Amino acid sequence: MTKSFSTLLTCLFLAAAAYAQQPAQYSLFMMNKLNWNPAYAGMDNSLVVTGAYRSQWQGLEGNPVTQNIGLHLPLNIISSGFGINLENDELGAQQRSSATLMYNYQMGLGQRAVLSIGGSAGMMQRTLNGELLRTPDGEYSEPGIIFHNDDLLPSTGISGNVMTYGAGAYLLTEKFEAGLSVRHLTAPTAPLSEELSMKLERVYFFSAQGHFDLSTVLSFHPALLVRSDVVQTQTDLALLFHYNDNIMGGASLRGYDSNSLDAVALIAGFKLSEKITVAYAYDLTVSAIAQVSNGSHEIMLRYDLNKPLGTGRPPKIIYNPRSL
Repeated sequence: MTKSFSTLLTCLFLAAAAYAQQPAQYSLFMMNKLNWNPAYAGMDNSLVVTGAYRSQWQGLEGNPVTQNIGLHLPLNIISSGFGINLENDELGAQQRSSATLMYNYQMGLGQRAVLSIGGSAGMMQRTLNGELLRTPDGEYSEPGIIFHNDDLLPSTGISGNVMTYGAGAYLLTEKFEAGLSVRHLTAPTAPLSEELSMKLERVYFFSAQGHFDLSTVLSFHPALLVRSDVVQTQTDLALLFHYNDNIMGGASLRGYDSNSLDAVALIAGFKLSEKITVAYAYDLTVSAIAQVSNGSHEIMLRYDLNKPLGTGRPPKIIYNPRSL
C-alpha cells in the first residue's frame, strides 16, 4: 500500500467521528440553509442563489473537495416555496454528485411566525475511480498497469445512480429560527457493479439561529447545526456579528468533546452590492489530521434579488434574516 494512500486511510479513520459520515462539510452553514432543509425554500421571500466551494484538509492527497449551487424562491400565490440544490463532493477515489428539487408549504402562526413543511426528491450518482485505488498485494510497477489482485475492486471508474428523498420543517420568527430535516429518507443503495454498491445512510439535521440587536449598527447572530446518522453525531456552533448589515465576522467550533472536536473556523463576509455578498471561512484543524493538513478553505457567493416575486399572499411577517 502506498504511503499517501495509507496516510489518507489513517486520517479518515481518525476523523470518522468528526466527518459525520456522508454529508459534505460546510463552515458557512448558516448562509446556505436550503442545503440542509427543503422547508427553507422561499423563506427569504426573494429569489436567492448561493454558490459555495470548499477544499478541506489542504495538503492531504485525496482531500475532500466540494462544490454546491442552490436556488430558491417563494411561490406566494400558493403559499409555498421552491428550490433546486446541486452538489458535487469528491473524496479520494469516491465522488458523489446530486441534483435535488425541493418544495414546501408555508403557513402563518399568528402575526409574527411562519411554519414551513417541505420535501425533496433528487437523483444521486456515486462514482468509484478504480485507477486511484491501491492494495497491499496489487501490481502498479509500470505506468498504465493497474492490477489490484482483488476481484471486488475495479481498475477503472464505475458509477451508479439512485433516487433519494428528504423531508423537513422550518420555523421562522423575527428573533429566532429553527429547522429539523432528514436526508436519504429511504436509505437507498446505489449499485456500482454486480459486486459493489454504496448505501446512502439516513441523516438527520437540526439547525437554529438567533438574531439580536446590540446597537443601531451591531447585531449578534449565534447559529447551531447538528448532524447525526444516529451512530455518529457532529455539531457546529457559530458566533457571528454583523456591522451595519454590511460586514460579518466571527468564528465557529466543530465538535463537542475530545472524540468529535475537529476544527475552529474563522469567518468573514461583506456585501459587494445590495444584491451580492461574499463570505470566506478558514478552518484551523485541531484534530489529529492537523499533523498532515494545512487547514480548510471555503468561499461562498450569495445573490439576493432583494424584492418579492410574483403575486399572491405574502408571508404574514416581514422578516430580514440578516444573513448578508
